[in-house]
Amino acid sequence: MTVISIAADLARADIPGLCADLADRLRGSRGDGSLYGGAARGTVVCDVRAVVRPDVVTLEALARLRLTARRHGYALVIDGAGPHLAGLIGLLGLSEAFRQPEQREEAVGVEEVVDARDPPV
Repeated sequence: MTVISIAADLARADIPGLCADLADRLRGSRGDGSLYGGAARGTVVCDVRAVVRPDVVTLEALARLRLTARRHGYALVIDGAGPHLAGLIGLLGLSEAFRQPEQREEAVGVEEVVDARDPPV
């Protein structure tokens, strides 16, 4: 998994460099999945915790990073989106494109064993 962060003071002029950095990192990465059948090679996590006031530049950066990731066979998910960014993404109908990473499920098959000889509590 590759992690990239977006700064709070992102300017439009910073976006090409951000995308080039991601492309360079993905070229050197082997991924963690299949290359076949359109399946993603791996996941790029875009950390947006620093973004307090999302704007058009923020959304443009996310869209271009997503395109960069897809061109290299990776999926992009955002992590740490505040309510303003999440609302803006939802308002524009981009929730599916910028899905949040799923919460981890608890381990299956882990159960407490009760011994019949134990006294009741």
